[in-house]
Amino acid sequence: MFGNILTTINSFVWGQFMLMILVGTGVILTIILRFINIRKLPASIKLVFKSIKPEEKEGDITPFQALTTALSATVGTGNIAGVATAITLGGPGAVFWMWVCAFFGMATKYSEAVLAVKYRRTLVDGTISGGPMEYISRGLGLKWLGIVFAVFGVIASMGIGNMVQSNSVALAFSEAFGIPNITTGIVLSILTAAVILGGIKRIGNVTAKIIPLMALFYVGFALIILITNITEIPQIFGIIFKHAFTPCAAGGGFAGAAVSQAVRFGFARGIFSNEAGLGSSPIAHAAAQTDSPVRQGLIAMTEVFIDTIIICSMTAFIILLSTDVWQSGLESSALTAHAFNTFLPGIGKYIVAISLSAFAYSTLLGWSYYGEECIEFLLGIKARFPYRIIFCGLIIAGAYAEVKLVWDFSDTANGAMAIPNLVGLLGLSYVVYQETIKYFKEDK
Repeated sequence: MFGNILTTINSFVWGQFMLMILVGTGVILTIILRFINIRKLPASIKLVFKSIKPEEKEGDITPFQALTTALSATVGTGNIAGVATAITLGGPGAVFWMWVCAFFGMATKYSEAVLAVKYRRTLVDGTISGGPMEYISRGLGLKWLGIVFAVFGVIASMGIGNMVQSNSVALAFSEAFGIPNITTGIVLSILTAAVILGGIKRIGNVTAKIIPLMALFYVGFALIILITNITEIPQIFGIIFKHAFTPCAAGGGFAGAAVSQAVRFGFARGIFSNEAGLGSSPIAHAAAQTDSPVRQGLIAMTEVFIDTIIICSMTAFIILLSTDVWQSGLESSALTAHAFNTFLPGIGKYIVAISLSAFAYSTLLGWSYYGEECIEFLLGIKARFPYRIIFCGLIIAGAYAEVKLVWDFSDTANGAMAIPNLVGLLGLSYVVYQETIKYFKEDK
């Protein structure tokens, strides 16, 4: 009974109506900001490399560490399993609609970070707190709606940011190396505790080191496959663009897909991967050492570019390089592992297993901070430490237990975060516009 009710709610939260609102908000912000996602992308990428060094400005971590903390939660199972799911359900054309989602999502992510820095506050212990719960309550004056966001944020952090991730790692290690789930859960809990018990500064220090390494590991092997098959890449683009606007016929184990399915699953998996509009990553960007909301917004914009345009695209190209692979009937991470193993026999499945595990671990670190800031907003600073302990304990439970119900419940909470966040983004869109105009006038 409860499962059926949850499925109904989830189908609305992640249904076509909500997906169109999420992408539509990105379209509105892109127009208001005069296509900042095109005009300022090169400048944004330059700022990323300039932001590595600490600055003597208000904030807990460097702007680069804020980016890597946000990326630690963003770059995850969606880049491996999510892309495969989009293709198996929506066909190759879904990749095109993932790109469309990412393009407009860059303006959304930019706006989220601008508001997060502008409306952040300094707590009694000297740390910074910010995010949708702050700009909704302080910017719009709707504290009750900020509370709603924070409640959903805590729930999502325990589920999709915790138990679902530890379960993914446990399954990957069990299948690839035969390691018992409970062993993986305990080790993962200890590794996570060693980082998150030190707070955002330790999380920032760790993610600044492991995010570039794990991205280079996955992207490096992906590049080897793509370069050795470079003559096939134009054909892959052709397939993607063709089936973005025309149905994809059934073949092999592939059931076929209409254009509406390509759009729906392209948008759904794109948003699931880069989280633009969900309101999670601005919590990390709020902690950046900066006096400029716009500068951090520009850095945040690259998050979507890295996650979806680069990493997700590489996964999609490798899956689509062989018809036998993407039409095999395999799903989720199993499809991606099979694709890698086709081109890198014997080691491909291990590359995917290790990458999936690293991505999931980094997601644990990022989401632990998101949940912690949400619980602080609800209950105060004293709730932080107990939250960290509970978070680490749930990692073990997630690795050992069947988490389908947890996945559905937390997936609903994750999507529900978007509703108050989008109210905040649209309600404060003129503030984002003013901050942007002011910054670029002064920057001349």
